[in-house]
Amino acid sequence: MKADVTEAVKIWNEVVEEGNAFPQTELLDEKGGHEFFSRQSFTGIAFDTETEEIVGLYILHPNNVGRCGHICNASYAVRKDMRGKGIGEKLVQHCMSKAKELGFRILQFNAVVKSNQRALRLYEKLGFVKLGVIPGGFLNKDGTYEDIIPHYRVL
Repeated sequence: MKADVTEAVKIWNEVVEEGNAFPQTELLDEKGGHEFFSRQSFTGIAFDTETEEIVGLYILHPNNVGRCGHICNASYAVRKDMRGKGIGEKLVQHCMSKAKELGFRILQFNAVVKSNQRALRLYEKLGFVKLGVIPGGFLNKDGTYEDIIPHYRVL
């Protein structure tokens, strides 16, 4: 499991460092990564069955509490050299199944960045509904602001 955490942190940090998809700005170290992934309702890991390497992951957790606790949220990270190969779609599909299994009724994405065209196409393909546009809702790494498009899907 320790090797898994190390690789998962590396992939997660790739997305954080790119600064154009995740809201996080701080990188995870191994200890912080273990704590972070352990605090989620579920952390899914995608392995390449041929190389036995981790190629992606997702975190799943409640989007809110109490009377809105049936709505979950997730974030996905695919290793940079493995993007565009359908891994993200498999992660989202597994996440939807796992979320339903855990008793969540809705999967909501609060901040899909407008320039993340792969994610936008995937969510549309998988039946997610766009909730509108929040102008300038995301601060890119370069200091510019970009629109975000929240989505949801009933599980």
